[in-house]
Amino acid sequence: MNDSRTVHDSTSHDSRAHDTWVVIPLYNEGQVITDVIAQVRGAFDQVVCVDDGSMDDSAELAASAGARVVRHPFNLGQGAALQTGFDYALSDPTMKYVVTFDADGQHQIADAIGMVERLRVGEADVVFGSRFLDERSSPTLGKKLVLRAAVGYTNMTTHTRLTDAHNGLRAISRPVLKQIRITQNGMAHASELVAQIGASKASYVEHPVHILYSDYSKAKGQSLWNSINILAELILR
Repeated sequence: MNDSRTVHDSTSHDSRAHDTWVVIPLYNEGQVITDVIAQVRGAFDQVVCVDDGSMDDSAELAASAGARVVRHPFNLGQGAALQTGFDYALSDPTMKYVVTFDADGQHQIADAIGMVERLRVGEADVVFGSRFLDERSSPTLGKKLVLRAAVGYTNMTTHTRLTDAHNGLRAISRPVLKQIRITQNGMAHASELVAQIGASKASYVEHPVHILYSDYSKAKGQSLWNSINILAELILR
């Protein structure tokens, strides 16, 4: 894996969180990744994009936007990309919190800030984002039903109680992150991560987040069919 680093001017980052790493799995998001990283780096200085075998210029654009970039030589899946990002963040001894953040522009940086703040004040060890705690997100009825089914299955098999088990926006404290080892490379990694957090007895809360369903994100795989694939992968696992 190659590590592309960009030197930052530390004098201009006083208002940004230095103890938090934002981990962004990255696969063929060249159209939007520059804007996504610009938003993230407005609040968090430390960003690592794990380029999971992209065939476009995603990695180069991410590095130019100020992210650290770690490359997989070929596509391994989002679970593998997250684990690589976790390992990278843990190599920084000053890291206290990690945020997982999607590369396609669905997530809102204000939500991530609020989630880290809840960790910082000691409210919980893990904060899960949920699109079902308020009305800001608007998934289609079919997608909502499939995601609800996935939540039910995850809650039943992991002994947790969440309203949105497959939301990619999460904030995790360092002690919990050190216990996580994702082995599911595909979309079932989300339930595996929840199961490991549940088994660790870490405290957790959910935080209302706004998932932006743009035409771009839908075209990148946020379809009903993709949700059905997630549910099928969970059951097969």
